[in-house]
Amino acid sequence: MKILTIIGARPQFIKAAAVSRIIENYPEITEITVHTGQHFDKNMSDVFFEQMNIKKPDYNLNIHSLSHGAMTGRMLEAIENVIIKEQPEIVMVYGDTNSTIAGSLAAKKLHKKVAHVEAGLRSFNMKMPEEINRILTDRISDYLFCPTKQAVENLKKEGYENFNVRIEQVGDVMYDAIVYYQKFAQKPNFSLPDKFILATVHRAENTDDTERLKNIFEALEIISENLPVVLPLHPRTRQKLKQIDFKPQKTIITEPVGYLQMIYLLNKTQLVITDSGGLQKEAYFMKKPCITLRDETEWVELVEHGFNTLTGADKNKILNAVEQMLNKSLDFSIKLYGNADAAVKIIETLKQDKF
Repeated sequence: MKILTIIGARPQFIKAAAVSRIIENYPEITEITVHTGQHFDKNMSDVFFEQMNIKKPDYNLNIHSLSHGAMTGRMLEAIENVIIKEQPEIVMVYGDTNSTIAGSLAAKKLHKKVAHVEAGLRSFNMKMPEEINRILTDRISDYLFCPTKQAVENLKKEGYENFNVRIEQVGDVMYDAIVYYQKFAQKPNFSLPDKFILATVHRAENTDDTERLKNIFEALEIISENLPVVLPLHPRTRQKLKQIDFKPQKTIITEPVGYLQMIYLLNKTQLVITDSGGLQKEAYFMKKPCITLRDETEWVELVEHGFNTLTGADKNKILNAVEQMLNKSLDFSIKLYGNADAAVKIIETLKQDKF
């Protein structure tokens, strides 16, 4: 059996690494990896393959820095060519990026089976490009591998039980990854305060809105007066800050870090402030409270159990949430995302089909 895996952005590298490690134990399965190039900066891409000790992609399409339409269109064309050449039985896509929808569309139009890892998530905000990508990918996939019970329920409410698809609640492959890789955590090459808050800001809804971006960074500056904020800065966010001429003075700005450095920072931090979907979960995996700089989240169970709180880009809400979350008593023994065996369940499910 040949699986063609499509990746393009940081969280997808992590998810794919967890599954690729398991595929190595199945000599009857060949995996071909296509990197679309969506994250092309070395600190956002190459370092993940090096640190996670997984093979470099078989194809690098080098498609990036374009509008959503142009990027998705070029990916669709390029991935189609790879599928025609490689003739896989299954095309595996992860998450909700432009790479995800391009890969699933290319596969389906060539009558290849599509496996969507992290299926069934919904923010119910159709202004998010990620929401559009995940909904459309789910609808044309043959295998829907859901990380949570809520994701399965979302699909049922949308009528997926009436479709010719296989829905499986397997757990979260990012949990698989962090359980395995945390023993390899690496200290970043910059000095850290004894106590600090870890922050990331990169989502378009925040970076492309000047008022939201300023509110967030003004809040981080105020927070830094009492507890240092360490922020590995996404290249796009750095550019947006330059455009609005905002120069953080107190927030500790660093270059983007690799996955093993991020695990180290998560282990040492007191609190996470982020607009990243993946980091919300990684904070929980590492038993850290989280503040999410969005108006909604796909990971509703984290909010329901008190591990995460939503503030949007409201400066006062962010400041109040920091005090509340730092003083909150949380029971991290609750298992929300499976038992770190999601990748095994995915591969065993695919093996059950006879190709």
